[in-house]
Amino acid sequence: MTGVRRRGSARIPFALLLPALLGLLFLVLPLLGLVIRAPWRALPGQLAGAEVWQALRLSLICATAATAVALVLGVPLAWLLARTEFPGRRLIRALVTLPLVLPPVVGGVALLLVLGRNGIVGRWLDSAFGITLPFTTPGVVVAEAFVAMPFLVISVEGALRAADPRYEEAAATLGASRLTAFRRVTLPLIAPGVGAGAVLAWARALGEFGATITFAGNFPGTTQTMPLAVYLAMENDPEAAIALSLVLLAVSIAVLAGLRGRWMSTP
Repeated sequence: MTGVRRRGSARIPFALLLPALLGLLFLVLPLLGLVIRAPWRALPGQLAGAEVWQALRLSLICATAATAVALVLGVPLAWLLARTEFPGRRLIRALVTLPLVLPPVVGGVALLLVLGRNGIVGRWLDSAFGITLPFTTPGVVVAEAFVAMPFLVISVEGALRAADPRYEEAAATLGASRLTAFRRVTLPLIAPGVGAGAVLAWARALGEFGATITFAGNFPGTTQTMPLAVYLAMENDPEAAIALSLVLLAVSIAVLAGLRGRWMSTP
């Protein structure tokens, strides 16, 4: 066997096929193991617990709220990066995407230093408004938005760069302000990119662990989201941890299926 056929008459060299298959197994086998070892008979009982639904409900609410924050702040930021020229734009873009590669625990520590009771901004929020974010449900939203918003910004910025700016220029020649042109012309053009970015941000927020446990803690009913519940269950009840992991796996697959038309090419 020297290779297998791909499109047309070309063949894939066996030297490339073997590591490709090993890479596929490396990525897929752990997921298959999760499905195979799942306690399917006990699954309904595992998922029927009040704590499970409490964590799931909190996860859905916080991920949705974090996505809303990302939309309100991220879409204008993406427009700024894509449509304007200003000194230090490359540096700003690098800083915006930094949470993508920053260890989430480090992000949580950074949030504590800024928004904690003795933090740079948190001290002022506490004294002026009585607002305390760490170890609260809003703190979960803040932590999730911090790690999820770069996904939205990247997606929307890419959509903006692909959109033809002449439509905005035509709207401006007809008397529309820049804000009106953005709302009436640009936003409808980039709606698929905004939607894809929002879904990616929501999925990332739903699976957030490191920044959340560092900044918001792990308090059932208040800050314990599904990933934190999996972590806690793994110490005492591995079957419950597997059941919770299956829920998150199903959500991830649903997200990928929903984004297939934009991010995946069909043969």
